[in-house]
Amino acid sequence: MNDPQLIHSALSRTIREDGIEIRIEIYKLEITDWSLEIVDGAGGSTVWDRLFPTDQAAFDEAMKAIHEEGVRAFLVDETPVLH
Repeated sequence: MNDPQLIHSALSRTIREDGIEIRIEIYKLEITDWSLEIVDGAGGSTVWDRLFPTDQAAFDEAMKAIHEEGVRAFLVDETPVLH
């Protein structure tokens, strides 16, 4: 039996706002739904507990959270954010 392959979404991207850079990472194993993670410049990450049925749904959730909370909310060394 082959191990499932990790698939990265083409919707993953870097966002820069107010001099802060974060990376939206959307990925899945070929046998699961999509995971969403936002990684700050120091490598700290915020990972959503739930999975998303499509990579677009994960991306939309990331953009909604960034719009509502701002990029600073995803800096792990500052205030932790639970999703």
